[in-house]
Amino acid sequence: MEVRLACRAELRRIAEIHVRSWQAVYKGLLPQDFLDALDPADGLDRREQAFAVIDWHSGGILVAADGDELCGFANVGPTRDDDADESQVGEVRAIYLAPDAWGQGFGRELMAAALERLAHAGFAQATLWVLDTNARARRFYEAAGFQPDGSAKYDDTRGFRLCEIRYRRTLP
Repeated sequence: MEVRLACRAELRRIAEIHVRSWQAVYKGLLPQDFLDALDPADGLDRREQAFAVIDWHSGGILVAADGDELCGFANVGPTRDDDADESQVGEVRAIYLAPDAWGQGFGRELMAAALERLAHAGFAQATLWVLDTNARARRFYEAAGFQPDGSAKYDDTRGFRLCEIRYRRTLP
C-alpha cells in the first residue's frame, strides 16, 4: 500500500470512491432516495476546476493505492472556518475509502499522511467536520487523536437537515 499525491487522471476514480463510500457509510443515516441518486459523474467538471487551483504547498489530495487500484482519498488544506486562523489551522476536508478497503489499515495510513502534510505545511492544529450520527467515523477520528471542540453546524441544502460537529487535534 502507498499513499501519494493524486493526479488529475484519478479524479473520476476519486469521485467513484466518494459516492460508493457515501452510499455505504450513510445508509440509514441519510434518506435512501438521496443516496441512490448519487452519481460519480455529477460535479466532475467542478472537481476538475478545483483540482486546477489547489495550493499544493498548503494542502492537496492524497490517494491510498494498493498496487494500481485506488482505495481511498483525503483532501486537506487551510481551514474554511470563519472562526479560525487559516495560517494556523489546517482541515481534513474529506477522507473516504472504498467500502471493500475498510478494515485493512488504509484509513489509518491515509489519515497519518494527511496530518503529516498539514504539519509540514506549517499548521499547528487540524480540524474536520463529521456527521453527528456517524459513530463509525467518530471512533476513527478519536483513535487518530481528534476530539470534539464544541462547534456544530447545520446544513439544509439537500432537502433534509444534516448536523455536523467539528473535531480538532494538535499537530506534531
